[in-house]
Amino acid sequence: MSEYKEALIAAMTQFNADPLARIVGYGLRDGKGGNGTLKMFPNEKTVEVTVAENLMMGIGMGLAMVGLRPLVFLERMDFIGNCFDALVNHVDKAKQISRGEWNPCVIVRVVVGNKTKPLFTGPTHTQDMSEAFRKILRMPVYRVTTPGEVEAAYHVAMHDQREGIGSSMIVESKDLL
Repeated sequence: MSEYKEALIAAMTQFNADPLARIVGYGLRDGKGGNGTLKMFPNEKTVEVTVAENLMMGIGMGLAMVGLRPLVFLERMDFIGNCFDALVNHVDKAKQISRGEWNPCVIVRVVVGNKTKPLFTGPTHTQDMSEAFRKILRMPVYRVTTPGEVEAAYHVAMHDQREGIGSSMIVESKDLL
């Protein structure tokens, strides 16, 4: 197992230790999904949905608005456009547009790559739009490529979520697993 994957598992284990933590995504039940980095989440802390990124982001925002601490897992950044409205206009700006009444703090976990692994998934499944989202979003966008960056980004994102500071996007590389 790579050190990078071990760092992701450690971060997810720490996140899961929070009783208010929830994970939203597809293919997650019974320890599946996330290439084994999400296996520690019990089904009762998992919100399993169909492949519907806008729905996933909306559920994440709703969970945050009732006091839970969600992580929305988007297995491929290529399909983040499907949740663009919920992410860019709601999760990212809810505090601003509600004049501070609402501040849903969501961790958005996004995966890019898969160019070096067997069964290359092609150009529509490997795009990295991190730089574009750094320009679009107010929330921090962390592109993590080393175990140390994984640890640091999740540490800050979990702190910011727990303290009500705001949401974060963490972009990981499937090629490093």
